[in-house]
Amino acid sequence: MPDNTVDPSGNTEAFRAFTQSTPQEPPAASKTPLIIGVAVVAVVLVALIAWLALG
Repeated sequence: MPDNTVDPSGNTEAFRAFTQSTPQEPPAASKTPLIIGVAVVAVVLVALIAWLALG
């Protein structure tokens, strides 16, 4: 029975292509949630300082 899988080490050209292939890097994570979180914390801190100063 023939084996349908390709062994990269069985063929020099296939092995070179296999070893020289570069893995794809995942896309960079979005910084939008971090920016929103920092903005919310800043607004809460400003409101707290204003409440303490006026209260």
